[in-house]
Amino acid sequence: MKRFAEACDRNQTPILEVLKEILPDTGKVLEIGSGTGQHAAYFSRSFSHLVWQPSDLAEALPSIEAWREESCAPNLGPPIVIDLLGDNEDLSRVDAIVCINVIHIVAWAAVERLFNIAANVLNPKGILYFYGPYRYPDRTLEPSNVAFDRWLKEHNPVSGIRDYAAVESLAESNGFTLGGDRSMPSNNRSIWWVR
Repeated sequence: MKRFAEACDRNQTPILEVLKEILPDTGKVLEIGSGTGQHAAYFSRSFSHLVWQPSDLAEALPSIEAWREESCAPNLGPPIVIDLLGDNEDLSRVDAIVCINVIHIVAWAAVERLFNIAANVLNPKGILYFYGPYRYPDRTLEPSNVAFDRWLKEHNPVSGIRDYAAVESLAESNGFTLGGDRSMPSNNRSIWWVR
């Protein structure tokens, strides 16, 4: 039941350093696309002053719950189902949303829905944080990301590394202001917006 992803182990510390700078001092964080549950367990221990709410599709919840039980973190809530292409109308208000390695996996319609959800549930001045690879108009896509993009599309034609300009345009149209865009290991980026 408890799954493990090596990438989560590799990227959690660099992501933590960014989140320490941008997450609020109090409140609730919604993690969309918690995957195995490793990040939820790790970050909830690191941010004991915040309530951490993991979420994913129903089939991912047993692994997330196993990591939650093992962590014994009192601020880590039980995982909930969020389907970016489904009905998520009863979500509670939050102060930040963390979304790691999601938007290049899901269909573009799900990315649009994610911003819509964020616009509806984030409190004023709330943070929307994304981690992953992007295409930029003024630079060549790194060879490792060219190969990764090809691999993604072979496994699911609706996935793929997103154009930063398209994502930024979507953010602006949903009322978000860019807070930062930072280079991360393995040709990934930390990008965050403010509601």
